[in-house]
Amino acid sequence: MIKNLGEINSVFNQFVAELRDAEMQNDRMRFRRNLERLGEIFAYEISKTFEYQTVEITTPLGVADMKLMIDQPVLATILRAGLPLHQGMLNYFDKADNAFITAYRKYDKNEAFDIRVEYISSPDITNKTLIISDPMLATGASIVKTVRGMLVNGLPKHIHIVAALASIEGLDFIQRNLSLHNISIWVGGIDDELTAQAYIVPGLGDAGDLAFGKKSDLN
Repeated sequence: MIKNLGEINSVFNQFVAELRDAEMQNDRMRFRRNLERLGEIFAYEISKTFEYQTVEITTPLGVADMKLMIDQPVLATILRAGLPLHQGMLNYFDKADNAFITAYRKYDKNEAFDIRVEYISSPDITNKTLIISDPMLATGASIVKTVRGMLVNGLPKHIHIVAALASIEGLDFIQRNLSLHNISIWVGGIDDELTAQAYIVPGLGDAGDLAFGKKSDLN
């Protein structure tokens, strides 16, 4: 199940447009804040799918019946690019447990690469709602390896995958390689192409570099 929020006319698309804009990308703080804004909107939309129960809240003048979430989700992100998007969701799911994954592209001398997942810090996710965020869903390989790695910590009742932008190829790869029925994918836009280096076109560039600074060529 794929939910493309970019198909809906809303202020959400303003934030995506600014993320894509090469001139506006010179402002790192605004770039990070726009990713954070997307995370907040994704969190709001995803919250509509949760289970709720009626809770009595005592006010200064009486008692109000309010429908509140039964459980908080577990928020997971792939370092480092996913941090602003993750923070946006944490702004809304402020009682959530958190998980962090180190995944990166390991290039060889021919510029081919493999996805390496070296470390996962996660709570028990058994029967929890798991939300995994990564700004760019390019080939889909990072998400597939992340989901498989996270399942060591339990079987969640539902997995939400969140990306600012995705490629058609990456979405197809996830659907072919993750056979779990309980997965939803939330994106801010879907682009048609990948470059030879597996960057999304038109995309927005390297989200990690734009948010936090260019990496050394030795990395």
